[in-house]
Amino acid sequence: MAGYRSPVAYGRLAVPLLFSELQQLNTDTDSRLRVLASLLDLVHDPERLYQIVTRGFLKQLQVLLKDEDPLVRRKTCELLQVVSTHSLGRQGLLASSLLPPLCELLDDSCASCRRSVLRVLDLLARLPAGRDDLLSLVPRLVLKLKEEEQQEEQEVLLLSIIGCCSRLDALPALRSQGVSVLGSRLTHRSHAVRREAAAAMMALSVPEDGKRQLCEQQLLPPVLILLKDQDLQVKTNAAGIIMNTAIITTGKQQCLSLDVVPVLLDLLTEEEEEEEERRRRKALVLYSLRALTALAEASAGRHLLLQHLPLLVRRTQDTEEDPDVQEAARTTIRVITWTP
Repeated sequence: MAGYRSPVAYGRLAVPLLFSELQQLNTDTDSRLRVLASLLDLVHDPERLYQIVTRGFLKQLQVLLKDEDPLVRRKTCELLQVVSTHSLGRQGLLASSLLPPLCELLDDSCASCRRSVLRVLDLLARLPAGRDDLLSLVPRLVLKLKEEEQQEEQEVLLLSIIGCCSRLDALPALRSQGVSVLGSRLTHRSHAVRREAAAAMMALSVPEDGKRQLCEQQLLPPVLILLKDQDLQVKTNAAGIIMNTAIITTGKQQCLSLDVVPVLLDLLTEEEEEEEERRRRKALVLYSLRALTALAEASAGRHLLLQHLPLLVRRTQDTEEDPDVQEAARTTIRVITWTP
């Protein structure tokens, strides 16, 4: 199909005429592909995208998502992928009836079609309304991770969608063996997979059941390893998991037995040369301080941290320090120095 297109009308007539032609092509696969190729060219223009979304043309693509020809399905998904890269396009997709047939293509025989669908869903999951619409899909996505060998990009996209939706509500993933499935990805060779797996696991560790499952499945040791990862976001997500899990007694006990305190303290003492680096590391430092605060609630943690008060005090006195970090350090100090 590459190299040929349907003739395109001038100006505002281009999109309407192409969709009109598309409706008339019930059996002519080559002609449908030519129209889709032309639409793929036009949709990169914001004005043409606006026409497609606001004039109801998206719904005409529904039948093409069920087309017998895999190339037609693939090009339709690629068109929707471009549409979903724009805010207006994402809103239009969520308001349309395309989501159910689009999700059915997660099991399509065409790998590039499946990949395009995941890219669309990942972009939609970044919107609150998108997360709400996709939440019921989470068990199916967890199952795909569990049962099928995925290419790296698809694995990253699946983890990203699960993580986004689980930040809205972690229960669908928790009820679908999500902790176990995500835990197996924490040691993946790809830093992108580790990053998304840790981000999703952080979301699952918010409810008490998630914290409990993490402890029961002995997943804190690999999380501790991630605290030493070369990727900043991987370390940040790992610190978030520790922060959440250390709230419960079992989490405190396991973290302390793994000697996590020195690792968290090391994250607070890494050299920071520039303001930009401080900004990038802010979340990591905050999560580490909050994790230390939770661990200080245990007598063994408090005893250990009493020896490192000067480090925490310096955080509160540094005039260049972020106010949120200073306040978190003061809270940690109050818990460490508390006496009954």
